[in-house]
Amino acid sequence: MIPNYQEFMRPFLEVVQANNGKEVKLRNVINQLADKFGLSDEERNEALPSGRQSVLDNRIGWARTYLTKAGLLKATKRAHFVITERGIQALQDTNAVINNSYLKQFDEFVAFKEQKNDTNDTKPANTQESTNSSTTSEITPDEALLDAYKTINDALALELISRTREVPPAFFEDLLIELLVAMGYGGTGEGAAHALGKTGDNGIDGVIDQDPLGVDQIYIQAKRYGQGNNVGSGDIRDFFGALNLKKAQKGIFITTSEFTASAIQTAKDLGMRIVLINGKELAKLMLRYNIGSRDEQVLHLKKIDEDFFET
Repeated sequence: MIPNYQEFMRPFLEVVQANNGKEVKLRNVINQLADKFGLSDEERNEALPSGRQSVLDNRIGWARTYLTKAGLLKATKRAHFVITERGIQALQDTNAVINNSYLKQFDEFVAFKEQKNDTNDTKPANTQESTNSSTTSEITPDEALLDAYKTINDALALELISRTREVPPAFFEDLLIELLVAMGYGGTGEGAAHALGKTGDNGIDGVIDQDPLGVDQIYIQAKRYGQGNNVGSGDIRDFFGALNLKKAQKGIFITTSEFTASAIQTAKDLGMRIVLINGKELAKLMLRYNIGSRDEQVLHLKKIDEDFFET
């Protein structure tokens, strides 16, 4: 299990101090701490929901940031650090648990934290990380933000698929056309509508051009089913038979419910490229391509441009 960022603070200082006053590269500290805590390759490579950084790098990075803000570390150049006299004194107290509570004795750290809290007037200054065992104290600000983002999107996805199950068949057809066009299929909305044209009960069965010229085509079946009314293996075999009649090489089966385990296995066993999209995946695609949803606000996360300050 990857330690939380506060649990990395003392070991971080110890690694830097062991270098006898010489500067230490952040990547070397990360590797040594991963070895010290016996982290597996899977744990070392576990990514944040954004996929842009590992959880390990993020947590150790925030431990570094807090230690630096409190004056226990000093940055010498890009991603390089030395321990300060204050950091050495902290390690000399073997009984001290070096965490956010410990760092609050330093005015620089308090000023840093107060500056962060001032950005949210509705949140008391001491709400975040009030105790070492609280959830908010164990995750980094990046993780907290991404967790909140995931919670909001998960709730929105549930609402999207619930609304989609209730729309009329013609509206459902238009919704899928918009989605497929947004994903790059069909060329134009009008062309896609013509390609999908054939309407069935509670869904659509049709074909859409994979490219604007119609050189390659994908056959589609869609079932606007309620929760619990899952698509079974028989539906997959029927779709497979229809694809064979059309001599098609690929197909997409979309449902607003789920696929049974036997349906999923049948799609694999048939040996044809049949892509299964269940309600959850459909909602994710709708969110990604802004179908039935829109951007309410955009947050830009900034980071220091180390190259700018390179001398």
